[in-house]
Amino acid sequence: MRRLSVTFYENPRLTVLAIGLLVVAGLSSFAVLPRMEDPLLTPRAALVLTHLAGADAEQVEALVTDPIEDELREIPEIKELRSESRAGMSTITVELRDDVYGVTAPQVWSRVRDRLADAEARLPVHASRPRFEELEVTAYTRLIAIVWDGPLDSQDDAPEGSPSLSTVLPAENSGEANSETGSYERVRQVRHLGLLRRVAEDLRDQLLAVPGTKDVDMLGDPREEIAVEIAPSTLASLGLTASRLSQIITNSDARVSAGQLRSDAQNLQIEVSGELDGIAEISQIPVAVGDQGQVVRLSDIAGIRRAILDPPDNLAIVEGRPAVVLACLIRPSQRVDVWSAASERVVRQFADHLSGDVRLVEIFNQNIYVQDRLETLLWNLMVGVISVIAVVWWLMGWRSAIIVGSALPLSSFMVLAGMRWMNIPIHQMSVTGLIIALGLLIDNAIVLVDEVHHRRRDGMNMTTAIEQTIRNLAVPLFGSTLTTALAFAPIALMPGPAGEFVSSISINVIMAIFSSLLLSLTIVPALTGFLDRRSYAVQPGQGAHARPETPLQRHWYSDGWRSAWLTSAYERFLKFVLQRPWLGVLGGMVFPVLGFIQAGLLPEQFFPPADRNQVSMEIELPAQSSLNATLAIAQRVRTELLQRPEVEQVAWFLGRSAPPFYYNQLPSTRGMPRYGQALVQLKTSEGVASIVQSLQRDLDRTFSGVRVLVRQLEQGPPFIAPIEVRVKGPDLDKLATIAASVRSILVQVPQVTHVRTEASELTAALTLQIDEDEARVAGLDHHAISEQISATLEGAVGGLILEGTEELPLRVRVADEGRDSVSDLQSLTVLSPSVLSTSALASPGRPGGRFLGIPVRSLGEPQLRSEVTSVTRLNRRRINEVQGFIQAGVLPAVVLGEFQRRLSAADLQLPAGYEIEFGGEAAERNDAVGNLMASVGILAVTMVATLVLSFGSFRMASIIGMVAFLSIGLGLGSLWLWGWPFGFMAIIGTMGLIGVAINDSIVVLAGINADVDAASGDHDAIRAVVMRCTRHVIATSLTTIAGFLPLWIGGGRFWPPLAVTIAGGVGGATLLAIFFVPSMFLCLNKFRRIALSAADPDTQLAAAPSL
Repeated sequence: MRRLSVTFYENPRLTVLAIGLLVVAGLSSFAVLPRMEDPLLTPRAALVLTHLAGADAEQVEALVTDPIEDELREIPEIKELRSESRAGMSTITVELRDDVYGVTAPQVWSRVRDRLADAEARLPVHASRPRFEELEVTAYTRLIAIVWDGPLDSQDDAPEGSPSLSTVLPAENSGEANSETGSYERVRQVRHLGLLRRVAEDLRDQLLAVPGTKDVDMLGDPREEIAVEIAPSTLASLGLTASRLSQIITNSDARVSAGQLRSDAQNLQIEVSGELDGIAEISQIPVAVGDQGQVVRLSDIAGIRRAILDPPDNLAIVEGRPAVVLACLIRPSQRVDVWSAASERVVRQFADHLSGDVRLVEIFNQNIYVQDRLETLLWNLMVGVISVIAVVWWLMGWRSAIIVGSALPLSSFMVLAGMRWMNIPIHQMSVTGLIIALGLLIDNAIVLVDEVHHRRRDGMNMTTAIEQTIRNLAVPLFGSTLTTALAFAPIALMPGPAGEFVSSISINVIMAIFSSLLLSLTIVPALTGFLDRRSYAVQPGQGAHARPETPLQRHWYSDGWRSAWLTSAYERFLKFVLQRPWLGVLGGMVFPVLGFIQAGLLPEQFFPPADRNQVSMEIELPAQSSLNATLAIAQRVRTELLQRPEVEQVAWFLGRSAPPFYYNQLPSTRGMPRYGQALVQLKTSEGVASIVQSLQRDLDRTFSGVRVLVRQLEQGPPFIAPIEVRVKGPDLDKLATIAASVRSILVQVPQVTHVRTEASELTAALTLQIDEDEARVAGLDHHAISEQISATLEGAVGGLILEGTEELPLRVRVADEGRDSVSDLQSLTVLSPSVLSTSALASPGRPGGRFLGIPVRSLGEPQLRSEVTSVTRLNRRRINEVQGFIQAGVLPAVVLGEFQRRLSAADLQLPAGYEIEFGGEAAERNDAVGNLMASVGILAVTMVATLVLSFGSFRMASIIGMVAFLSIGLGLGSLWLWGWPFGFMAIIGTMGLIGVAINDSIVVLAGINADVDAASGDHDAIRAVVMRCTRHVIATSLTTIAGFLPLWIGGGRFWPPLAVTIAGGVGGATLLAIFFVPSMFLCLNKFRRIALSAADPDTQLAAAPSL
């Protein structure tokens, strides 16, 4: 290696070419690397959605959820199965193990789909096919709303055949909710809402064509259909049900092949005319034929119109108006800034051709946050570079500053090339890795340059000085670099979402320090020789501590700042300490021990909230609430929010989760009319926690009967609620009782704002108590009655119309006014099998005759009853989860600790077979810390082996080990001193600190070991070595601290714990290197002498092997 270093010095062209190669590799990589806000996470979560109409929550659990979970449990890669069975719907959330990565995840999801196909055969006949939805754990790149800006006309004013949607919107004139009833004026239909969908489809097609677009989802999609509305009495008079009439329409559509005519010369396809191409063709479908040939057509008995699915599955309300939202997602390999520019051109051109009643509103653009985040980080990087170079200039002079400073960009270029090779995008974590590496990667260069200068002052020529320096420092520098890399390695090897989130920090730090080592052993010595061609003359009698006799020695900017009196005082104090080594050992342990003591007072935290001018808001109404009721509350909440000066925009998504606009949001809620989520855009990112607290207080006072949650965006892996208490057991009633007790304790904790109990809420259900005798006399069973009523009220779908590539289904049902009250239900009629067998479907009915249906009221009486809203299971065990939501800015660990204290005081007794466990932030934190520590043992042993082999001594390795342990106390003490919690980033900082803090000690100990007199325990020789190392020890420590200052000062709440831990620990470790290490060396050397003398007084110490 030393010959290679001299080769670079003796061949300047080789040095220039190597530097050019690194520059080109780095710049080209920077130009092509993808750019995003946050790291990509492996999609480890998916939803399985299955419908079973007419079943209550417990029936859905038994008939749908349990068979599906039974099939999925055989897949070993599944970590967690969480299910929620509600009336008519089963939702199963599948989460994969943390060790499932990359290409493995799609393979596992493929097996999950296969299992779902197997489970389908075990489901009831009338259950839907399980729908699998893989959840993308990433934020959408852009959210664009197509908003209806025209008048909100009723259906009476709408032209015939126009699309419509039953909804609730504020009246044009009122705009205020009734203060007593809280109701809004009901506007039944919104004209031209279907136009939004078609406009959205056109824009979606154009955005999909933009290079780099992965997908564009539509939310608030007002799905259009052809509504065939008919009175129940008319159906009964013709001997038809909604299902039979739907089948007649389906059979009238000749969209099937009639075979082929085949001859020796050609094949001719046969088609039967009669495709349903529009409402006109549908209207002419014959439904019944009389004896005299009179025909009853569909238009004679039913109203036919183009309509919107009513009620809709979900709604999007932007700026208080109906909207369809396009959620754009780009491919991971794309630069978000390049894609955003291309998509913006498409959007602008599209907006120029829109009519006055339709406009585009941008809800979210990730590129704004990406550019802001990267600009901030790059500015921090530049500040760090300038600070580091300034420190080196001040301590070592301008030549050393240039040489050492060159290692910064060259190492960065090598890291960028490595990122390109390893497919690591440019985002906040990877850039922060470079910032963290700033103060670390020049340590090797500082030590090497300072050592070369020392040897030059000793009278060596440049070539010899480089050779001798590389020979003495190559192994210690490699050892210190390897130990630092091993300290950061657990972060890079950590599995799971938290590991994926922070691993690029560690990877970039490791690449940077090894790049620095390679540069320090090759290019840096050559640059030292090129820039420092001064002639050094040793002053008589000064030996190794001579100063060069040059005119520049009087200027600090040439050789660095020096103070004769400070040097003299420091040398006297060092002499005093080395003469009493026990004093140096005990003194070095004072601050670390205090740090360990104060560590017990540090509050725990997983990840801090995000510093962002966006918050998430959720509303949840009572279980039986409709989407219209949810929309009314959402509009009132929006009105309240916009009265606050901090709020800029509110976009509501009702009936489902909002599209993820932050990387760790999981859109897991589907098909829940009583639920809504909003993206609330604030005008500032300052003081978000206080804004959230104020909003929460005001909304709680205004909307006392509704659960309104205002939540600050969180960093790290997602969780449903900060505090989750899971009560496990078999019986729902007992679970509800225990959960009620837990809830009563949790609501008493002062910082808790809302408490939600998943499986304890009851909902009203209307049960038709069938008279068995009457039903049997009519030839009906329960299934036939349920099927006919459901088809009449909800509609039976049959047939479709094709408009280009879009399919419009045909739905037969009663009109809205015939299906909204109990009296409407009782007035419905059902037909017996004998009537259906002679109805129009089998043998066309006679218009002159009349079939008599059986009124529902004659078959039974409707009764109201209560039933559980949902049944929740975790890994196939029933649970009732009590979720606690806390004030913004309050640490969940503090609230959980207070709750656990109150729970213990309450002495809650659990029946046999029941247990309580905690989820939420605490569970995620424990999982992440466990994953982080999984590889620490092996890496610690490797680190010890590296130290032992580097020094060839267990004694010296033990000294470094003590420094590593004491540095932990220094880091924890720094956290306490500056008032930061002990969170996951602080843990990462502590692990990195271990590898960084020992570097200076390794250099000092290597210097002592290299000096024969010092190694034998000579105090003066040890003092001379420490004096010689002090300048670059202080330089490396100050540059490390300077590199972390930008993250400390301008890193929001996310980065300071890491920066404080490492910077404070390194500052304290400097004192350990220059006082504790030589003192401990002297103590161990003395103990060794005593031990050898006691064993054999005649033993010569010099001949004894060093341990």
